[in-house]
Amino acid sequence: MIRGKTILLGITGGIAAYKGAALCSKLVQAGAQVHVIMTESATKFITPLTLQTLSRNPVHIDTFDERDPSVVSHIHLADHADLIVVAPATAGSIAKLAGGFADDMLSTTLLAATCPVLIAPAMNVHMYEHPAVVRNMDLLASRGAMFVEPGTGQLACGYVAKGRLAEPEDIVLAVQAWFARGKTLSGKKVLVTAGGTIERLDPVRYLTNDSSGKMGFAIAEAALLMGADVTVVAGRTTERPPSGVRLIRAQSAQEMLNAVLPLYPEMDVVVKSAAVADYRPVQTYDQKIKKTGETLVLELERTTDILQTLGERKTHQLLVGFAAETQEVERYAMDKLKRKNCDLIVANDVGAEGAGFNVETNEVQIYGPQGLVEALPLMSKRETAGRIMDVVARRLGTGGGGSGS
Repeated sequence: MIRGKTILLGITGGIAAYKGAALCSKLVQAGAQVHVIMTESATKFITPLTLQTLSRNPVHIDTFDERDPSVVSHIHLADHADLIVVAPATAGSIAKLAGGFADDMLSTTLLAATCPVLIAPAMNVHMYEHPAVVRNMDLLASRGAMFVEPGTGQLACGYVAKGRLAEPEDIVLAVQAWFARGKTLSGKKVLVTAGGTIERLDPVRYLTNDSSGKMGFAIAEAALLMGADVTVVAGRTTERPPSGVRLIRAQSAQEMLNAVLPLYPEMDVVVKSAAVADYRPVQTYDQKIKKTGETLVLELERTTDILQTLGERKTHQLLVGFAAETQEVERYAMDKLKRKNCDLIVANDVGAEGAGFNVETNEVQIYGPQGLVEALPLMSKRETAGRIMDVVARRLGTGGGGSGS
């Protein structure tokens, strides 16, 4: 998948810069045409000659070092790249890219690039978890940047924690996955539901849940990166939707059902990750409910089960449901898959540390009609989404969707 591709390798000034040599070598061995751009501080850790020898191309450091008068180097490099990999990416380089700064060769090239960008952060754990760094990475991800999560281990500062650069082999695998994934859903129409629904009591109060939309938006982003035409029907969310998708807002469970059903016949894949209310108030008040006593009794009625409705109407679609459980995850997931005629169920224990609502990570198990398909370890929701969509793509490739699945 890498052979013949042009990859820009950006190396910034962290102690992990030495791993850039191994990464460069492995990309070249895989058949890529690699052009290295180093920051000035990166040259304090590893010499440009090393990267030039391994890449077999000149190393770019100075924006004003124009070697070919017929082109502007940073524009020429950006225009001809299939992918840019920044490894290691320091907190400073991530901040520059997020803020749109262009004051050296790497940042000007990144700002001019229209190809995908893969970022491999490396820094002290406290820096990695700092709100400013987290915000910058979220902003970049919302613009389509991809990340290779740092590993946990011995850091240069002496801590044993998360923040060390992912191993070169893992970064190469991420690059391979990107190129492999880029066409796997090409021509397919994917519908994703995301976020939580709102069931109104009165103009100022409503029933809802803790869903932020992170997982649904991550799935939509993964499908988009795999070449799909993506529509998202979103309820209440606290996250920004990925750019490039068609977004439809639906507040209540009924509104979401009304939005999904007309779209359903034309879809190839439906991933119903929204946390939809099971019940709604029987009576909704036009004015704010006033306090009248020590207790208040609300009468609730069932909402229409969207996933079950889609399962009943399924023809050719591959239908993926979610099961957020707190106990007996496998039993409840398999029961839900069968009752609602799904092709896959993504289940997780929302009570487990680092999984569930309003966190950046998730730990899920994917079930099919025959049982467990894949158990994913704790990882970022973006990585989880990519792995889920990989399973979906494989199922589509083997005819795993439709009413007979």
